[in-house]
Amino acid sequence: MSLRNKVTLIGYTGKEVETINFESGSLKASVSLATSDHYTNAKGEKVEETQWHNLIAFGKTAEILQKYVPKGKEIAVEGKLTYRSYDDKDGVKRYITEIRIEEILLLGGK
Repeated sequence: MSLRNKVTLIGYTGKEVETINFESGSLKASVSLATSDHYTNAKGEKVEETQWHNLIAFGKTAEILQKYVPKGKEIAVEGKLTYRSYDDKDGVKRYITEIRIEEILLLGGK
């Protein structure tokens, strides 16, 4: 396992998993994940900061997401950071950062 591009996150899914079935028979799943950090500011107040991450998965990992991960589920994922761009409906180039999941661990209760 290479440590050159590795991301590990634990958080809660922010929406239902979206899937795409390709003509080749492969499956792609995507979902957003919220992670939170807590710190105390200069006034002594406790502050929570939430970050949102775009997750994607393929094959068996996508099947697990589709079958077992509803909105609000706590999960741990390990994967790698990926970047891509696309042109929106107005022809404007958009950039997106995603974590391509290689391993997933379902946390919390049912």
